[in-house]
Amino acid sequence: MAHDGQTLSEATPPIIPDLLGLTGAALPEVEALTEAARAALRDLVTVNGRVSGAEMEAHQFAAHSLSWLATCTEALRQLRAWAGRLHASGRFGEMEMLLLQIGSGEYLAQIAGGIPMSQGETARLADLGLGWTPGTAAARLIAEGNTQASREALVALMRDNHGRATFGATGLDDELEMIRDQFRRFSDEEVAPHAHGWHLKDKLIPIEIIEKLADMGVFGLTIPENLGGFGLSKASMVVVSEELSRGYIGVGSLATRSEIAAELILCGGTDAQKAHWLPKLASGEILPTAVFTEPDTGSDLGALRTRATRRGDDWEVTGNKTWITHAARTHVMTLLARTEPDTNDYRGLSMFLAEKMPGTDTDPFPTPNMTGSEIEVLGYRGMKEYELAFDGFAVKGENLLGGVPGQGFKQLMQTFESARIQTAARAIGVAQNALEVGMQYAQDRKQFGKSLIEFPRVNGKLAMMAVEVMIARQLTYYAAWQKDHDKRCDLEAGMAKLLGARVAWAAADNALQIHGGNGFALEYQISRILCDARILNIFEGAAEIQAQVIARRLLD
Repeated sequence: MAHDGQTLSEATPPIIPDLLGLTGAALPEVEALTEAARAALRDLVTVNGRVSGAEMEAHQFAAHSLSWLATCTEALRQLRAWAGRLHASGRFGEMEMLLLQIGSGEYLAQIAGGIPMSQGETARLADLGLGWTPGTAAARLIAEGNTQASREALVALMRDNHGRATFGATGLDDELEMIRDQFRRFSDEEVAPHAHGWHLKDKLIPIEIIEKLADMGVFGLTIPENLGGFGLSKASMVVVSEELSRGYIGVGSLATRSEIAAELILCGGTDAQKAHWLPKLASGEILPTAVFTEPDTGSDLGALRTRATRRGDDWEVTGNKTWITHAARTHVMTLLARTEPDTNDYRGLSMFLAEKMPGTDTDPFPTPNMTGSEIEVLGYRGMKEYELAFDGFAVKGENLLGGVPGQGFKQLMQTFESARIQTAARAIGVAQNALEVGMQYAQDRKQFGKSLIEFPRVNGKLAMMAVEVMIARQLTYYAAWQKDHDKRCDLEAGMAKLLGARVAWAAADNALQIHGGNGFALEYQISRILCDARILNIFEGAAEIQAQVIARRLLD
């Protein structure tokens, strides 16, 4: 195998013989290890025959170590499944082999030695009282999978394929790849050339972009045809979100706003509400925003204090909300409020389709009994973030979602799978953008008489970006496939979001490092990509919350 300092001419061929056999043989080892970790955590946190919430908190490192171990195991499983499908269809080429080899070697090595949860936190088997001596297949992949020779070989192929939509075949069908091509062209022509300017000027995404997205059917992609949409798959929405977010995360997130609002109405709305709202959402006639989070509550939605009080057949809302995306320019809020004043948890919450007037630059919140102020942010600027205050804000009785109070939390939970899949898709788009920008700079920038990409630690960064983007992509596609086939996928969606956010941040950080000092200059777009990537570990469930949810779900 090649080692640092060894010339490639001295190295053995970078692709390991019988790669599919080895990766298939290694899987049962890590699956068995994950099951042992699951049993170990259950023993730690079980009190009187039941999983204890207090013990889960007390053993948080152990719980989150299980979550990351299970996520890496599922990622390896989906990477191997992707490779198997490509091989069966005759599309398993050298680039795909290297992606599988490097990814398998690296993730097996992380499982054995420690999985990064953040820059200063590592999930270790020892946290669960476990150890692992890799078997023959896993040991060989760890030793020979992610080497300098394999990374350099991958980057050489990437340079030959520069400009392609993805590095390596995605495994998706022709229809989905046609959708990808359409939205990639849109991003390249309409979004990417302007995104950095919008960011630097802290401007809302132009309404003309929203109108073009509406004309392309973005806002009704998964809404049933009889309700004004296209009735396409969640997988199609993932591809669209991925490509739009590659241009600018704010544009990718526009689609997500409507997707989640539609999901709420489809899952929890009355027939009349579906007939009224969904065609308008699908056409882009109305734009929605989600109004859930409150000051000092964060992810603890059960602690919400904003109250909705009956006034005859209608309701009045009083309270404060924060971190409300795209609040000023939208027409309807999916508003979560407490309708049972004697409750202090998730019970007694209701969801409303609260109508408001779109604002302008000079009067962002013209609706009576509603005020708002902008929250200045590092990135993710294209829709802006706001704090909102309601004081006797009127909501029509017919706009109580589902027509029955007290169902709000349950209705919201039904959307979390789609929301997290969409967040994972946006993360993939941001990571892909970071990879492309970093690679272009590495090829163009000369130091010591050669391009930066010729240096092992630079091309090594690029190789790992490409590998992890494909891993996160396959995990996300699997979650979407589960959703499309009416299978429970809260676990897979959570894993995709957890890993995708880590991958996006790592890609952006490494691409900025490749830029050196220029990466720290605001004029270079990688500075924006880094800021945009940072939010992905926070919204739709912070990484720590997500890991806790995954761990609890694994013990069900």
